[in-house]
Amino acid sequence: MRVAVIGGGPGGLYAAALLKRHDPAREITLWERNAPDDTFGFGVVLSDETLGGIESADPAVHAALRREFRRWDDIDVVHRGTLLRSGGHGFAAVGRHRLLAVLHDRCRALGVDLRFRTEAPPAARLADAYDLVIAADGVHSSTRDAHRDVFRPTLTTHRCRYIWLSAGFALDAFRFEIAETEHGVMQLHAYPYAPHASTVIVEMREEVWRRAGLDRCDRRASLDLCAKYFSDLLGDRPLRSNRSEWTAFRTVVNERWWHGNTVLLGDAAHTAHFSIGSGTKLAVEDAVALAHRLERHTGVPEALAAYEAERRPVVESTQRAARASLEWFEDLAVHVGAPPHRFAFGLLTRSRRVTHDNLRLRDPRFVTAVEDEAGVPPGTPPMFTPFRLRGLTLRNRVVVSPMDMYSAVDGTPGDFHLVHLGARALGGAGLVMTEMVCVSPRGRITPGCTGLYAPEHETAWRRITDFVHERAPGTAIGVQLGHSGRKGSTRLMWEGIDQPLPDGNWPLVAASPLPYRPGVNQTPHALTAEGMAAVRDEFVRAAEAAARAGFDLLELHCAHGYLLSGFLSPLTNHRDDAYGGTLAGRLRFPLEVFDAVRAVWPGERPMTVRISATDWAPGGTTGDDAVDIARAFAEHGADAIDVSTGQVVPDERPAYGRSYQTPFAERIRRLARVPVIAVGAISSWDDVNSIVLAGRADLCALGRPHLYDPHWTLHAAAEQGYAGEGAAWPVPYRSGSRKPPVGRRS
Repeated sequence: MRVAVIGGGPGGLYAAALLKRHDPAREITLWERNAPDDTFGFGVVLSDETLGGIESADPAVHAALRREFRRWDDIDVVHRGTLLRSGGHGFAAVGRHRLLAVLHDRCRALGVDLRFRTEAPPAARLADAYDLVIAADGVHSSTRDAHRDVFRPTLTTHRCRYIWLSAGFALDAFRFEIAETEHGVMQLHAYPYAPHASTVIVEMREEVWRRAGLDRCDRRASLDLCAKYFSDLLGDRPLRSNRSEWTAFRTVVNERWWHGNTVLLGDAAHTAHFSIGSGTKLAVEDAVALAHRLERHTGVPEALAAYEAERRPVVESTQRAARASLEWFEDLAVHVGAPPHRFAFGLLTRSRRVTHDNLRLRDPRFVTAVEDEAGVPPGTPPMFTPFRLRGLTLRNRVVVSPMDMYSAVDGTPGDFHLVHLGARALGGAGLVMTEMVCVSPRGRITPGCTGLYAPEHETAWRRITDFVHERAPGTAIGVQLGHSGRKGSTRLMWEGIDQPLPDGNWPLVAASPLPYRPGVNQTPHALTAEGMAAVRDEFVRAAEAAARAGFDLLELHCAHGYLLSGFLSPLTNHRDDAYGGTLAGRLRFPLEVFDAVRAVWPGERPMTVRISATDWAPGGTTGDDAVDIARAFAEHGADAIDVSTGQVVPDERPAYGRSYQTPFAERIRRLARVPVIAVGAISSWDDVNSIVLAGRADLCALGRPHLYDPHWTLHAAAEQGYAGEGAAWPVPYRSGSRKPPVGRRS
């Protein structure tokens, strides 16, 4: 086999070495445009997992690197003059020059043809002359660009500027330091990589970088200013540059990683933000996987397909974590007002990979200090602390999220709803929410939706609230009121989500005459002034009925593209009257409905509002809009904002991932200064503890976990060894309050 490698970074070099080691008969040629000693950056961080993979794949490389590594366990967070240290993390770093030198030596020893200071021929020409072409030519890959139609890359440039530098002394910990300057917030990421050297990365938002004049500085002036901003760490010691330039991070995603006999590797295929130390790690792991798959498969296309199938899920998971970390630092100004320990905890858990539970295993004293600062009683998981909304005190931070069941008959909830909501109330959550309860027959999504527009509805709901209050004391039950708008008159979810009824459709109304899906869903009528008044009155009557039915909390549904959400989004509100145009205009009708409902809803009972904090579509609601929307509802008396996203337009592109909507909730909480409910892909009690303790949200709403396990909250308490008031078991269930043994020893 003849193999061509484009790019002499760690990924390309290691792939060449492994392929040659596995089969010395292979003819392997590597092209690198720069000289052997040329490199960008200084130190490289590798995880124990990556080092284990290197050791297994090539013990000689591992042995050479092991002698070079600088190891440490601690992370220091410096914020507003306070240094906090968290231990037990485990890092290993090596100088980039040394890493490349080790790989150069290994390639030469194995017989790889290394061609430095030489531009590689075009990948298409190499593909004709070689059996395999490995494109490890970095974030600016010419191979990827030449075959854009096949790889279909997406490159996203982010909002911070950063520069890689070095200091001539070795830190004893990974250090994050925050500088609040007259220009804005700046941050330093630093770690040791040699006995007398540390990598120093300085990063800040683009607008801060420009206000500080760094866009106009030459290299020497940039170094001097960075040293000035972080003089507490550096003192009089200078920063060093290695052809370093200010740049903005670019996330690279490719729909496909291989084409014919050409394959992308490392940054050419994918990038992950440096704040979780993943670039070189991913490239090296790519090389190990590619070599392994070429050994397992006889055909190159089969091997490349297997390589992508193996690596893509790992890379996508890493990219999600990296994006969460990147966005946390982009929004650093939002977080700096937190108390010192909670700020440090938020920083350490920003990627959602480090959590409350595993941080407690690493450094229990640090987590205890965070909990003490947050007022969490000893022995109490954060999720089991109480929270007060107006006159209602919830015994814990868990909410059973509203979930449409599509099981009502003519709007009336029946035995199914009694069992469904009753079981979850018995299961220990602080608050159980109904599905969206519709305010009129024409405001239903489907014929199976519940309502509160007829006397029999109120009676049926009273039966359910009475059960919750009598049989699950300590659990509150809330009602979510809404109107389907342009997304109504559709089939039950399992019969075809968002598909119109085969017959018996009812007319729809919306902010503007825009069908949800042109050619599929019907075109709604734009509400007139009289129509808006009628809908407002329907909400009022439903709220009055909800109060008589005994609900403890009322939530107004202004999310997911339903009627009130349709007024808020510029994608669905094209009105040219006072109810459209600017955000203030688009807010007008939802606020009028809120005010009318708040006026009849009992004063001691709280009201919340669910919003879509982004439409996940160009031209739609943004995170900044969401803060303004939340602030407006709070000023009108909303006690909390339930922060969801999307479902407004069918061509949305959500960035799914673990608790992916929580950053929107945190931003609203900190900037609008209103309590928030986080929702979306929160699935474990560890997630809830992490979110609450970091101050990202006040309450966490979980849907699917409660479908899987109605007693999710009580089981979370049992698994954490908690038996306090925040998770009291119903008296008939107390004998089952300990997790049963899974098996017996013989």
